[in-house]
This record gives sequence, C-alpha cells and structure tokens, in this order.
Amino acid sequence: MTAQPATADPEEKPGFLDRLRARMPWFDHVMRAQGRYNDCKGDFYAAGITYFTIFALFPLLMVGFAIAGFVLASQPELLDDVEGRIRTTFSGDLGQQIITLMDSAIESRSTVGVIGLATAAWAGLGWMANLREALSQMWGLFRDEAPGFIRTKLSDLGALLSTFLAIVVTLALSALGNSSVMENVLNWLGFPDSPVLSVVLRMASIAVSILVSWLLFTWIIARLPRESISFRSSVRAGLLAAVAFEVFKLVASIYLRSVLTGPAGATFGPVLGLMVFAYITSRLILFSTCWAATTPENMREDEIPAPPPAIINNRIVARPGLQIWQAATAAALGALGALSFSRRKR
Repeated sequence: MTAQPATADPEEKPGFLDRLRARMPWFDHVMRAQGRYNDCKGDFYAAGITYFTIFALFPLLMVGFAIAGFVLASQPELLDDVEGRIRTTFSGDLGQQIITLMDSAIESRSTVGVIGLATAAWAGLGWMANLREALSQMWGLFRDEAPGFIRTKLSDLGALLSTFLAIVVTLALSALGNSSVMENVLNWLGFPDSPVLSVVLRMASIAVSILVSWLLFTWIIARLPRESISFRSSVRAGLLAAVAFEVFKLVASIYLRSVLTGPAGATFGPVLGLMVFAYITSRLILFSTCWAATTPENMREDEIPAPPPAIINNRIVARPGLQIWQAATAAALGALGALSFSRRKR
C-alpha cells in the first residue's frame, strides 16, 4: 500500500495537528486518509467520474424515450390519454407542437433506442474504467503491466452490468423503505395515523436507506478495484460513506428546495444540482476508499527492491613509451641545471 510517515525530529516541538493526531487515533486516521486522497489526486478522479456520469445520462434518456415510445405505441388508449393531458396543460400551437414531437419520437423509437444503447454502452464503459482506475489508485494498487485491451473492456463490461444491477436493487429497496410507502402499507393493514407512528416510520426509512447504501458502497469499494481487495477492510469504510451520503442527501434536499424557487434556479438548478450530487458522491466513495486503505491492517512498509548485482569491468589503459627527443631534452635540461648549480656553489 504505502509506507508509514517518517518520525519527526525529537528536538523539534510538535505542532497543534501533530499533538491532536497523537492524542486522538481516529483523527490521525482521518489525516492519513486525507493525505492518501491528495497524493493519489482524488479530486482529479472525482471530476472524471462526474464528467462520465453526466455524459452517460443523455444516451440513457434516449433509451428511456425509446422504451416510452414502445409502450405508448402498444397502448393507444394510454397515448390518447397523454395527448389529452398535453392539450389541457398546453393550449394552442404549443400543445400541438409537443404532440407532433411526441409522435415523431414514437415513430423513430427503434433508431433512437439503438443509438441510445450504443452510446450508453460506450459512455458506461468509460465511466466504469475511470471509476475502477480511481479506486485502484486510492487503494495504492499500481500495476506494472496492464492486461490486453479486449480483456480489460470485457472486465469493465462485467463490472458495469453488475454495478447497474446492484444500483437497481438498491433503488428498489430504498423505495420499499420509503416512509410514505410504509405508511400506505400500514394504513392498508388498518393501523391508525399518529404523530408517533410518523416519527417511527421516518426513522425506519432513514435506517433502511443507510443500510442499503452501506451494502452498495461496501460492494463498490471492495469489488470494483482491478485487484482483489479484502471485503472485511471495506465494511467500515462503506458505513462511513453511507452515513455521510445520507447527511449529504438531507442537506442537498433542503438547499434545492430553497434554490429552485427562482427562475434562474428553475432553469439551471437541476443540471447544476446533478453535477454537484455526482461530484460529492464520487468524493465520498474515493475518500472512504482511502480511509479503508489507511487502516493499520492495510498499512505496510514499502518493499525496497534489492540493488542489482555489481558488475566489475577491468579497464586496461595503454600508455605510450618515452620518445628519443623527450629523453634528449630531459638530459639536456638536467645537465644545464647541474652546471648552473656548480657555478653558483663556486
């Protein structure tokens, strides 16, 4: 994974954060996770996941329109009812234009569906590849050699289908755990309405939502990285992500209710809200992955490879011999020096 941080100089006085980290182990864990998140460029990967999430929504809408077209084409009574509601809501030429657009969409439902499916598959594979690479980086799984292109895409396709199935099951369980659904079921069974029952149903709805999100996030953190990860290490990280996600949904719902009241919020609010929702959710998942990767059981010293064997090469240097003119010059200089010395001595 990664090496433990180096110990500080004993003569240097620890700072405020260092004292907090020494006093509170959970805070030290959070700081380690934040350091891992920054070192692995978590914001960069979260932005990439957000881009592919928004990009994949348009082909999914095309597929949804194609499915709606097949349903309306097979049920003329339902189509007449929808057209009547459109004429009631939008009178005049505007209503007729909407009906004309709807009829043209129904007629081209096959083409729209095929193009939407192909584009959704392409965008979905890009989204899954970015998500899996981001999770692998947060875990510290750096691959020396990447597998082949076909093998990688088939693996991403399997992960995409399993993730889509997990999301569908999660949405279904969340819908069943909704407080309004529970209240309707209890009313159908004959239970009277009461303030206490409403509070209990609301708390039960939040508990079910956290439980379902916990299962989904744990599965994403543990099973989507390209290398196999211990499932036990991801359980607490999935719970952390689920609780933070529930708090974020509560704050986001309050904020959107206050923003969508104005004309600018009604125009740009849904798109901006969707982008913020995707980005914050991506950051929660990646930070929770870093939190799981920096637990004591997953932290270890980096393996330093042994140095390569030393190779000793003998180098032979050939020096040229003394030339005749060099020897004669040296002898003449020596004789001249000896003569000068003897004369000075006399």
